[in-house]
Amino acid sequence: MPGRQVAGHGDASRETPTHARASPGNWQDEGGDPVEPRVPAFLTSAASESTHPLTRLDLARWIVSPNNPLTSRAVVNRFWKQFFGQGICASVEDLGAQGEMPSHPELLDWLAVEFRDPSVDSGHAHAWDVKHLVKLMVMSSAYRQDSNPSADSRERDPNDRLLSSQSPRRLDAEFVRDNALAAAGLINLDVGGPSDFPYQPQGYYANIQFPDRKYVADEDDRQYRRGVYLHWQRTFLHPMLANFDAPSREDAVCTRNLSNTPQQALTLLNDPEFVEAARVLAEKSIRAAASDDGRLEGVFLRTLGRAPKQNERQSLLAFLAEQRDYYRSHRDDADKLLQVGNAPVAKDADESELAAWTTVCRVVLNLHETITRY
Repeated sequence: MPGRQVAGHGDASRETPTHARASPGNWQDEGGDPVEPRVPAFLTSAASESTHPLTRLDLARWIVSPNNPLTSRAVVNRFWKQFFGQGICASVEDLGAQGEMPSHPELLDWLAVEFRDPSVDSGHAHAWDVKHLVKLMVMSSAYRQDSNPSADSRERDPNDRLLSSQSPRRLDAEFVRDNALAAAGLINLDVGGPSDFPYQPQGYYANIQFPDRKYVADEDDRQYRRGVYLHWQRTFLHPMLANFDAPSREDAVCTRNLSNTPQQALTLLNDPEFVEAARVLAEKSIRAAASDDGRLEGVFLRTLGRAPKQNERQSLLAFLAEQRDYYRSHRDDADKLLQVGNAPVAKDADESELAAWTTVCRVVLNLHETITRY
């Protein structure tokens, strides 16, 4: 049984021997042959025939070697899944001899070759150009299709393996949060740097011991950085991310599970991040238009990119009238609602009016269409 691999960059001075079978279970017996960094024998390559001690650089070169076509296929397949909902080979975590057969093998091969060795006509001389690959996919006629398939397509191709339409799907957990912040104009697009600390329930880390952890949420614009920068402990990911099916950091996964639960609706209505986003969105909409119709249209354009339908308009304006009546007679509740989040409230704001519109915006941010990528 092999021992541990040699650490470092092929340091020949540190040997890791195999455990001798003559003394099973004796981990102190170092009488076995030394283990050297090497490509597995069943994978033929120039690296496997090398005579010098191999390093991590040799491993990297082998991964992207022209004799190893799997790397470019796997990368292309994962990008395709990101843009189309599922990979050309649906089993993105097991692309190879045992995974599902690709629905369009020639397309997968062509994209893999174009990614690794771009054609002269493409104008991209650099291999492994991710921007070139992304541009190829998003400018394709397959990507730019309508997400509403015809009745005939739905019957012939219920899983959309023939790419007869675009595939609508719910946003990933981090994007759900980013989308709300972007609609409100709060999102911080700074790249890089340390993690940010979002709003989090008090005492959420109470069960993590050795040592006890005191969590302090950011109070500046770091609070609004993208979800990729959110801080969480390995087994205690942020509650909002957990509710929207983000995996913990105990395991690496290629495909996330998607659920539809009441907790998700409660998160979108009550999580401080979404309440604050709704308040800021409401304030901007109030300032942008004088009429209720104009304000509601502004909210829809910012969140859904379209004008409200007639039934949506009537329903939400009736709801707005109810909320106005409520907050005019319950000003303490209006004040509590407007205090959620770090973003300041304008000094000249009509608190009951802003609270009423905040509640309307909370409803719009909770719509299925708002958190679905079409």
